[in-house]
Amino acid sequence: MLTSRLIGAVTAATFAATLNLSLTAASLAADIVVKHAQGETTLPGVPGKVLVQDWATFDNLQALGVAVAGVPSSNAPSYLAAVIPADALQIGSLFEPDFEGIAAAGADVYFVSARSAAAYPTAKDILPTIDMSLADNADIIGGIKGNLTKLGEIFGLESKATELNAALDAKVAEAKAAVEGKGNALVLVTNAGNVGVYGPDSRVAWIHNQVGIPSAMAEIKDGDHGGDGVSFEFILETNPDWLFVVDRDAGTGESTGAAAALLDNELVNQTKAAQAGHIVYLDPQASYITMHGYTGVLLLLDQVIAGLNG
Repeated sequence: MLTSRLIGAVTAATFAATLNLSLTAASLAADIVVKHAQGETTLPGVPGKVLVQDWATFDNLQALGVAVAGVPSSNAPSYLAAVIPADALQIGSLFEPDFEGIAAAGADVYFVSARSAAAYPTAKDILPTIDMSLADNADIIGGIKGNLTKLGEIFGLESKATELNAALDAKVAEAKAAVEGKGNALVLVTNAGNVGVYGPDSRVAWIHNQVGIPSAMAEIKDGDHGGDGVSFEFILETNPDWLFVVDRDAGTGESTGAAAALLDNELVNQTKAAQAGHIVYLDPQASYITMHGYTGVLLLLDQVIAGLNG
């Protein structure tokens, strides 16, 4: 009798100790510490209700399968239209968040990036806020993969992030293969009737840096909106094998088709690119609004591949 009582007491004590250790481990594992562009944010567990002030981050979350409760009220890319929840909270424009609405939403995490990064100092005092901005555009593909990995860790979707990153690597490899022997290119951006050249630090720098198509222009001073300004005479003088075009006006919703109309002129039409039908108009919103979004970049890579192989 004494022996069975002793065994029972030891078993109960062991169970209690094991339970306490499990609870302690669970409590220690609950916090998720996220290092990001503007510091470090601690989340008390996997977030449930998510707000996003950046379409690229929304794109990445959708690719991972994470539901988003609040989205920007401006510049929604058409290629994402089918996956934007109809009942999503509208939390302000890309540049001007609705802090009152954000505070009232009762969300678990709020993501900012790029255009909305300036909201971080205010937002972090309202709710856990994470800045997903990339350090630079020199390695956009690597930056997207890094953000997918980070989001995968936050939401417990590491395997999905790994799967998406592998698919992106495969698409880049396909584009690299398409580039072989195809000559050089200029990446043009049109903006309110002006033309500029995008280069190795631009919104679509991956065309040169990761895909590997050489630039026909030796040195490019990338401008945020209009690239390195050039004339039609310069484009003809440079005479690239390919032209890849970003229509900023269409990207921001100011007009559509302006780039094609602008470039349909006597000088540009004499270039090797125009003569061979080697002008590729990139999706304007994917290339200008959601430059760091997963499905947006896949869309752009497919356009580049189709153009090169056409």
